[in-house]
Amino acid sequence: MDQLLAAFGIDWKLLLAQGINFAIVLGVLSYFLYRPALRVIDARREKIAAGVRAAEEADARLAEADAKKGEIVGMAVREAEGIVAAARNRAEERAGEIVENANLRADTLLKEASDRAEEAKRRAIKESEREITRAALLAAEKILREKHA
Repeated sequence: MDQLLAAFGIDWKLLLAQGINFAIVLGVLSYFLYRPALRVIDARREKIAAGVRAAEEADARLAEADAKKGEIVGMAVREAEGIVAAARNRAEERAGEIVENANLRADTLLKEASDRAEEAKRRAIKESEREITRAALLAAEKILREKHA
């Protein structure tokens, strides 16, 4: 084997020293560079995973908030519709009451006006009767004066 190595120009002592040097450099680089780099990469991987989990949780909370918003808006719409319906019903009831009160007042006013007109008519008839009676008395008096004169 020495001949084969000598034929290629390889010194086995130098090759062994280079192998040992390579192992030492590999060990030092592994200890001082590779392991810390792996720790940094693992730490970054954990931060990224935590960020992804936080983003997924935020998406879930956002979806939940959207669902709650939809429920709240729906409830508000239904409540508003109920309030509007109640207001309409109350307005219709109030309008009916107002119309009924107006009709009652109009009937009362018509009855009072009719009563006043009837009273005025009775007074006018009485006054006319008095005037007719007075005119008849005056005419009778005049006729009697003419006959006696």
